[in-house]
Amino acid sequence: MDMFKDKLLSSFIVFENQLNGGKNTPFHQQRRKAIDVFEEKGFPTVKNEEWKYTNLKPIFNKDYNVFLSSEESLEFRDVRRFFLSESDTYKIVFINGFFASWLSSTTHQNYDVCTFSAALERHRDIIDKYAGSIGRNEDNFTALNTSFAREGAFIHVPDGRAVEKPIEIIFLTTNNENNTFSQPRNLVVVGRNASCCVVERHQSLGEQASVSNSVTEIFADEGAQVTYHKIQNDGENASLIDSTTVKQKKDSTVTIHTFSFGGKVTRNNLEFDLEEPGATANLYGISILNNRQLVDNHTVVNHIAPHCQSNELYKGIYDDNARGVFNGKVHVYPHAQKTNAFQENNNLLLADTASVDTKPQLEIYADDVKCSHGCTIGQLDEDALFYLRQRGIPFKEAQALLMFAFTTDALQNLGIPELKNKLNRLIARKLSVSLDFDL
Repeated sequence: MDMFKDKLLSSFIVFENQLNGGKNTPFHQQRRKAIDVFEEKGFPTVKNEEWKYTNLKPIFNKDYNVFLSSEESLEFRDVRRFFLSESDTYKIVFINGFFASWLSSTTHQNYDVCTFSAALERHRDIIDKYAGSIGRNEDNFTALNTSFAREGAFIHVPDGRAVEKPIEIIFLTTNNENNTFSQPRNLVVVGRNASCCVVERHQSLGEQASVSNSVTEIFADEGAQVTYHKIQNDGENASLIDSTTVKQKKDSTVTIHTFSFGGKVTRNNLEFDLEEPGATANLYGISILNNRQLVDNHTVVNHIAPHCQSNELYKGIYDDNARGVFNGKVHVYPHAQKTNAFQENNNLLLADTASVDTKPQLEIYADDVKCSHGCTIGQLDEDALFYLRQRGIPFKEAQALLMFAFTTDALQNLGIPELKNKLNRLIARKLSVSLDFDL
């Protein structure tokens, strides 16, 4: 890992020289501070408490191409399976970190759905106010991302506006010849009583190893409504470090769904700050993995203000040698009275070789709160399986029905019909069955 760290540090000098006038902006001062943080901390190891169950050495003990090529061109027919094809959506598509305008559908009318690089030029006031102020730049990977941040998605919804259709953010990597390392940066700023719905996906299209270190910052102003869906269903050689930080104001609601169905290593860092009364955070996740895949969900909900609510439910199904990790923390500050926090992690192990490490946590420094947490690890109910088979349902289909039922409560409140259908097909494929019903 030290060799790749040294390469990144030297690559920052090359990156900085490419910025020209961009080196004089306040955001670039953040980049310089962030690269110093990464130089000091480097990549985390299993000696770090937050990474004790996820060993990154097999990923970063190899070389990666940091500066990717923009020459690769893809047509819509090559990638249409990754889109909500039957829905009218805004689309922000990137190929090897470069904006693919011919695959995208953006707008600047009523609100901005465009690229981070465009916002660096056109909306420097918003960038200077929000970018880097929400994310945790003391974190190893967030600091590394900030150091090289130049491209990704930018969504700005002014006060009182509602984005009338979903926004798709698609990151495609064509790693056919070299191992690739990419670092997209997303910023979502939703004003007072405004709303939007986002679907994000990372997809590797080649056979070589790929790592994406993605950072998303979400700001929800008073009364804002934000729904964010993450679809993670990549190949066996693709790894994803996904860090998302959310800051919420009074009476806002932010809901994040995380669907992890594939990838060598998937690490989700998700942190909420409920800063003003009446804020609600909803965190839902489903993981269905097999082979030697690993998903590591780390969540933190900071109840800073009183009268706030958080709901957290993660479900995992693991087969073969797959591994799951859940580390969830609810932190209730001393002045956050009347907090209502719920946290639960439930898991199914379909093989003796599959495993889960789960650690739900509550840190409560207020005395007038309602907080609960729990976790379960088990297998399919043999009595229920017998009941279904007695009614003529084949064994695999009976198993799949029970697993669908297991995930149902984490799939509620999906407001995009095409997304529901897509997830239905993805889950059925992961379970190796064909089931003809809606979730």
